[in-house]
Amino acid sequence: MLDFKTVYECNRCLDCKTLHPQVSLINLENPSLEQDTVKFEFYAILLIEDCPDECSCCGRRYYDYSNATMVFLTPGEIFRMNEEKTLPAKGYLLVFHPDLLFQTSLKNHIKNYTFFQYRKEEALHLSQRETEKVTCCLWHIEEELHHPIDTHTATILSRHIELMLDYCTRYYERQFITRENKNKVILEKIERLLDDYIKSGKLQGGKMPTPEYLADSLNLSTSYFNDLLKFETGKTLEQYFQLKRLEVAKRMLLKSDVTPTVVARQLGYPNVQYFSLIFKKITGVSPNNYRHSQN
Repeated sequence: MLDFKTVYECNRCLDCKTLHPQVSLINLENPSLEQDTVKFEFYAILLIEDCPDECSCCGRRYYDYSNATMVFLTPGEIFRMNEEKTLPAKGYLLVFHPDLLFQTSLKNHIKNYTFFQYRKEEALHLSQRETEKVTCCLWHIEEELHHPIDTHTATILSRHIELMLDYCTRYYERQFITRENKNKVILEKIERLLDDYIKSGKLQGGKMPTPEYLADSLNLSTSYFNDLLKFETGKTLEQYFQLKRLEVAKRMLLKSDVTPTVVARQLGYPNVQYFSLIFKKITGVSPNNYRHSQN
């Protein structure tokens, strides 16, 4: 494994001139690396221009755009393009050290760009127009790198990077839209997983399903799962499961031999008083009144 600890090391290995010690834009023209994998000890963004159709290594399918692909890596993350090559044969690599962001607005909210925690297989696939916009942002970064370093350099560079990340946020949301049918299938799987979780009896021990558990069951990263669920339903898993439990509670209350106390225990509420409070807050009636009205 090739471990790049500094931007300079990355530039030297990939035959690129170091214009700034904390940020670099590298043209990936057939990089020859003997190592199987590469590890970046700083942020890295790949714009890949040579992904074949139905690219399994980056998760692109027939319903995605195919002009270019972007992958986002956090410091310390290990990357391998595929079994044949370490880095893509064509595209750009933008790397920047976290220290570049010191006293910039991007430092305060770079964690909000949750796609840095996505898997490589959850990459962003761009249309021609989107690729041109991202390339334009990279061009502005390149232009600033050729300007002599002064007190404004870090601020201007971070703002160009931030603008590009904002565009990528927009494009990821667009990708959720173009993957609407696939996402519906994922939502159906989430429903079945939650149904099975409720039936398993785990709730009686107070153990709620976590995003990590569901994401792993769906072979997704936790961040991608959270963002997909939020985009499709407008809710976090906690909010979504809260409504799910109430729907199950309604069905259980229709059975004459099931009391609110039994419902509260089986669905993992700490006590029947708390269950009644939540039930009435959302439905407008108490569990007992709901039973009587339905019967």
